[in-house]
Amino acid sequence: MPSATAAAQLPPLQGLARLDHWGVIGAQGEDAASFLHGQLTQDFAQQRDTEARLAAYCNPKGRMLFSAIGVKRDGEVLLCAPRERIAPTLERLSMFVLRAKVRLCDASDRWTLWGAAGDAVPAALPAALWSARCEGERTWVRLPPGAGVSRALLIQPAQAPAPDGAALALTHWQWLDVMSGVAHVTDAVTEAFVPQMINYESVGGVNFKKGCYPGQEVVARSQFRGTLKRRGYLVHADGPIAAGQAVFHPADREQPAGLVAQAAPHPVAGWDAIVSLQISAADGQVLAAGGPDGVPLHLQPLPYDLLQDV
Repeated sequence: MPSATAAAQLPPLQGLARLDHWGVIGAQGEDAASFLHGQLTQDFAQQRDTEARLAAYCNPKGRMLFSAIGVKRDGEVLLCAPRERIAPTLERLSMFVLRAKVRLCDASDRWTLWGAAGDAVPAALPAALWSARCEGERTWVRLPPGAGVSRALLIQPAQAPAPDGAALALTHWQWLDVMSGVAHVTDAVTEAFVPQMINYESVGGVNFKKGCYPGQEVVARSQFRGTLKRRGYLVHADGPIAAGQAVFHPADREQPAGLVAQAAPHPVAGWDAIVSLQISAADGQVLAAGGPDGVPLHLQPLPYDLLQDV
């Protein structure tokens, strides 16, 4: 675990980081919102311009292919997500457009994404998580805090000048992202999780009152029939770890007990990660990443409560 000294030595975690490793899918047309509503885990039909949506796109078995933060601007829906998942998701979604009046495109060259932390988050942005605020051509989204630090996503035209503010190291932003406890799907963990396995129902990523979408029956059954055996947890590692690595419990050296969903270096010492772990393995014992004798992992408290009733 990070020592009290390491915590005391944390650098100022505020400023702006350009997120070139993220991209944007654009959905235009009169059926854009209804089409995405029928494909993703969140309600886009009732979404207002003052709201953002955390959502997942699943395969028929309920496994996450893609996750995104969605906003509306001038009738267009923008899905912001890790760039490596933009092209494969766009290709798959396009197969189901059929007669819907929607045009899907890779809009990554039209928009630049920035992560804002601490004092760089505008005071005018509403405090409610996943709230959105348009300021001219810019859209701000309130994100869950990381390590107690307030955070926001800024979406602005690619040709616009960089926002005013101090620079934040990208590695520090990525660490705050991990510490928020909200994981995003990358190539390393595609099709690895049902949304609840990384707590999406507890962080605003699933709407159980909306209509059907691919994998909806599996997601609902996991929630309401008590079949869920894995959850998302925060861990601190003594050395480097990466998304996609298996996690082992000392009681079973043969079968992994979980998977690293997202990881980033701690600003001072070690690494932190979100792991999807068997609930029975979250018993406080030291885990290991990469193999039964791999990098030691220490469970940390989540920054939010898990929903017991939706």
